Amino acid sequence: MEFRIDSGLLTEAVAWAARVLPARSPVPVLGGLLLEAADGRLRVSGLDYEASARIEVDADTLRDGRALVLGRRLLDICKVLPAGTAGCAVEGARLSVTGGDARFGLSLLPLDDHPAPPALPALRGTVDADAFAAAVGHVAVAAGRDDALPVLTGIRLGLDGTTMTLAATDRYRYAVRTLEWQPEEAPGAEAADVVVPARRLTEIARSLAGAGPLRLALDQGSIGFESGGMRTTTRLLDGRLPRHDKLFALGEHAVAVTGRAPLVEAVKRVAVVAEGDSPVQLTFDATGVHLQAGYEDDIASQRLPATLTGAESLTVAFNPGYLLDALSSFEATELRLRLLGPGQRALITDGEGGTHRHLLMSVKPLV
Repeated sequence: MEFRIDSGLLTEAVAWAARVLPARSPVPVLGGLLLEAADGRLRVSGLDYEASARIEVDADTLRDGRALVLGRRLLDICKVLPAGTAGCAVEGARLSVTGGDARFGLSLLPLDDHPAPPALPALRGTVDADAFAAAVGHVAVAAGRDDALPVLTGIRLGLDGTTMTLAATDRYRYAVRTLEWQPEEAPGAEAADVVVPARRLTEIARSLAGAGPLRLALDQGSIGFESGGMRTTTRLLDGRLPRHDKLFALGEHAVAVTGRAPLVEAVKRVAVVAEGDSPVQLTFDATGVHLQAGYEDDIASQRLPATLTGAESLTVAFNPGYLLDALSSFEATELRLRLLGPGQRALITDGEGGTHRHLLMSVKPLV
């Protein structure tokens, strides 16, 4: 195998495929990237037991062939290659990589020991890559971090007609985002409801942002995405997330409306005196919203414009970290806070019929 390629393009391709490689593995070949050169194209593939990634780019292929090398070592080499054309060739038991006056050698790993990459599941439809990446980012903040409850570390992906629903919860908060997508078949086709590891899905969405139309593939055990020369798959999590429908049905409640950016900055400002999980308190009334944090002499406060309907005044308090995660995940200029009262559920939305909703449990207000 021998090919020539722009060093920047090679670095991008290797970095994209290397995302799925395990940081440590008892099986050395799983740390390998497979390079395949043929017909003016270079294919770079990586996988572990949970995910796979493959990318194809243009290259000047002088000699067709395949080579398996340690992926992270190859990436380190690519990052220090001089700008310009890079050359790669199999020479005996190693892969030589050259760029300018620099030359590197990498030991080849046994091709026969490398698992075959998984096939892409059945194609289900197409979604805009930028819209999908934004939606995943909106809900990922609410995904759990405790591996003792694996399903809560995932993001629910539901497909129903032309609507895609993404949702995540760690039991203390619940984020939901809906967006339009184009199913492969006519509306009314078979629905789907699966849970994808949040970390993997976030990485995939970010790496494919800007790719234009993104094809989504799905079967009983895995999900895949493909756009241009990029293809990636990941295993699904077992189980289902708790349904959000009843949680989000608040019944009679008050509604506060305020600017998102000023509220984010105010929460950050007053939270500097909030020790540990000490809450940030928000008191809404006819004059606006008054934020307060801290106890006794160590306190901070700020007032912002806001409107309140459904009550003359209302005080709620939140864990400052959870509140900031929720507020920062929105992009709207104004936010609506639907409030039941202290110690009860609060629903933040990006409008009257918003596509982005985030549920938080309020805590005991400051004394």
